[in-house]
Amino acid sequence: MANAIQSIRLDKLIAHPDNPNRQSSVTFNKLVRNIERTGRYEPILVRPHPEKEGCFQLINGHHRWRALTKLGCEAADCVVWDIDDEQTDILLATVNRLGGSDELGKKLTLLKRLNRSIESGELAKLLPQTAKQIERLTNLKMPSRPTGTDVKSFSNPMIFFVNDAQQGTIEKALSSVKEQTKEKTRAVKRAAALAHIAEEFLRRTMDEG
Repeated sequence: MANAIQSIRLDKLIAHPDNPNRQSSVTFNKLVRNIERTGRYEPILVRPHPEKEGCFQLINGHHRWRALTKLGCEAADCVVWDIDDEQTDILLATVNRLGGSDELGKKLTLLKRLNRSIESGELAKLLPQTAKQIERLTNLKMPSRPTGTDVKSFSNPMIFFVNDAQQGTIEKALSSVKEQTKEKTRAVKRAAALAHIAEEFLRRTMDEG
């Protein structure tokens, strides 16, 4: 498969009808602002259209294509792969779901560095996080690991954001479990309770399967 980048007119690019990836309007607008601000984007992955001669079918980059169209661009940087329907379906089913997860320490370093030159409100227009989430994260202090402590035994921080209803449900579940644990501190009790809830969920899922 060749990976040479080609400039292809946007009106020659056709969305795949079975593309399963969806993006919220908020995230899409952030993508538009990012491309408009930097003029850069990851090349779009396409293949020669199986039915329309001279056209290309989108495989990965539907939202970038829409963003470029919204910005009034005439062409997009593309990588053309000559692949069959089966290979295309595999890519459509996996290419947007194979990403890793953020390492918290490095994520915080990036956010703090960006926040020095771009205030949270403006940064929220470009990043997935809201302004409040950025402020919380940039004010978060990573615990230092005591000298001589085995890294495998050190607690791993987990951060996620929930709405009020979800928070209420989670707090209720944690409260019903954490008193049953033998741990001493509140934080450790909550961690043990959350792990217990997750284990119970996985056990029930396997039993039902």
